[in-house]
Amino acid sequence: MAEEVCPTCGLPKEICICEDIAREQQEIEIFTDKRRYGKKVTIIDGIDTSDIDISDLASELKTKCAAGGTTKNGRIELQGDHIETVKDYLEEKGFPVEVR
Repeated sequence: MAEEVCPTCGLPKEICICEDIAREQQEIEIFTDKRRYGKKVTIIDGIDTSDIDISDLASELKTKCAAGGTTKNGRIELQGDHIETVKDYLEEKGFPVEVR
């Protein structure tokens, strides 16, 4: 019973650090935008979709913020103004975040 080894970092899959490194190298920007009828939307931009599963992250954020949302063009859009909640959550997960 051989352990699976990560091809990138060479460590066993259980202690692979590739995703942690990928998170630290992101340049994520959070901002709000107004849509039709004056509705605010929180936009999370700059996530590298080749390293991070953006749909899983979007699901986690929608649950955390108790809001609807979607992923479009490599960005996560959440209904409402959730800048502080998203910022705190992403920093807790190890992402460097810039609020605009």
